[in-house]
Amino acid sequence: MKYSHPLFQLLLARLREFYREPEALFWVYGFPLIMAIGLGIAFWNRKPEPIHVDLADGPHAESAAQLLAEHEIVAEIHDEATCGERRRTGKVPLYVRFASDGSWQFVYDEAQAEAVSARYQVDDVLVREELQRLRGRLGELTVEQPNADELVTERGNRYIDFFMPGLIGLNIMGGGLWGIGFVLVDMRVRKLFKRLLATPMKRSQFLLGLLLARFLMLLPEMAVLLLFATLVFRVPLRGDPVTLFVVLVTGAAAFAGIGLLVACRTEKTETVSGLMNLVMLPMWLLSGVFFSSRRFPDAAQPFIQALPLTQLNDALREVMLEGASLPTVAWRLGILAVFALVTFALALKWFRWQ
Repeated sequence: MKYSHPLFQLLLARLREFYREPEALFWVYGFPLIMAIGLGIAFWNRKPEPIHVDLADGPHAESAAQLLAEHEIVAEIHDEATCGERRRTGKVPLYVRFASDGSWQFVYDEAQAEAVSARYQVDDVLVREELQRLRGRLGELTVEQPNADELVTERGNRYIDFFMPGLIGLNIMGGGLWGIGFVLVDMRVRKLFKRLLATPMKRSQFLLGLLLARFLMLLPEMAVLLLFATLVFRVPLRGDPVTLFVVLVTGAAAFAGIGLLVACRTEKTETVSGLMNLVMLPMWLLSGVFFSSRRFPDAAQPFIQALPLTQLNDALREVMLEGASLPTVAWRLGILAVFALVTFALALKWFRWQ
């Protein structure tokens, strides 16, 4: 490519404009890293907080509270009306009432995962204590004890391992929409298009210049996040780096095309901000950034799987955590490539200088 070629000059001008603004460096490189540090520390591999439960005042409540405390379960004793109110207001996930014969009953909402987990943890402690008492009463007869738990920590199945690919996908989406769509509208608002219109440059060269500039800025941004994830949080990278690179570039192309399409005719920054938030919000919620998209009902899955961020996040996790090869994630890349080609073609067709 000749140095005087419009595409090269546009790319060079965009890079110069970008690096002359220190605040842009922060939002592209600093902010994602700070976000990764904050959320990574919050969800790093560590023991969960001890659960809190209530015991209805009555027989066996004091002894049960002491027993649960020995197993790192915080139990408070209240009258049953207070226990019910504390459960309803979310202060505790459940409460336990004891009968005079020593049996117990849980009061909880089975639709709350925290309550179900607490129910089984408390029940396990109480049942083990009953087994110990039974063993003492039987004397020489033995009652088999549960085997000791085998505790393992495996890289790849921690929450931080699940979250980091989602954070990378989230940054690719934000960079494609805000880094291209918002810039395009900002140039229109500042009347820069009038100057570009007087040049022999083609619309395709102008839009491609924005895309290429974004790709060049994407590479160090993703390198920083990946290095931080693997070196600091020890997130595994089991797949081929070339396959991971192809996934990143294809995802970036898809969201860059969407950014161009959103901004190709938009004339105000306020309008494009609203449109981009409208595009991003469903993917923030549904595409498996913070939790698996499989948690949503089966009826919603066709729509969720059609979202580009869902395919990008799933492809990143399959490559990074499962070591998936390029043919394995090819169908996901195909969906992203369709988004990239269709949105760029539509943006090129509908783009206007004024």
